[in-house]
Amino acid sequence: MSDNQAPQRAQVGKTAPQFKVEAVSRSGDFVNVDLNDYKGRWLVLFFYPLDFTFICPTEITGFSDRHDEFATLNAEVLGGSTDSVHSHKAWLKDLGELKYSLFSDMTRSMSRDYGVLMEDESIALRGTFIIDPEGVLRYSLYHDLGIGRSVTETLRVLKALQTGELCPVEWSEGKDTLGKA
Repeated sequence: MSDNQAPQRAQVGKTAPQFKVEAVSRSGDFVNVDLNDYKGRWLVLFFYPLDFTFICPTEITGFSDRHDEFATLNAEVLGGSTDSVHSHKAWLKDLGELKYSLFSDMTRSMSRDYGVLMEDESIALRGTFIIDPEGVLRYSLYHDLGIGRSVTETLRVLKALQTGELCPVEWSEGKDTLGKA
């Protein structure tokens, strides 16, 4: 985003805010990631508050443990925080190998665009977003800092979105839908 361009705001049903950030790849290398890198695939994007904290590692490893389920659904996972890629890489020594990249949003612009930035603390809330293969934001969920998210629920919602149909309360794969959306 250029300095004289207004920030984008994430809104379900609209094109997801563009981003280009540095990340630590699954191989441990520093890479640049861009929303356009995910065109043609679903993207599960999640923000967490800080490295070296208590709840965050459970979420980060939880998404990694279920990576194959996301891959089967033509979905990539990308997680990150306002910490540096150097902090992420150091933390990975404790967390172990991940099956997806961790992005760094040190400028806070991505967190601001996705509506998760806690300005006073300069960290991100727990936010989960699902972006479709055309780059449209289809799902957003925000959590308080003290509550971990559910990878199972994220997978359920992704599957529901992929049906293209109306899915009632507690819908799960194999259950009837209510017809075309």
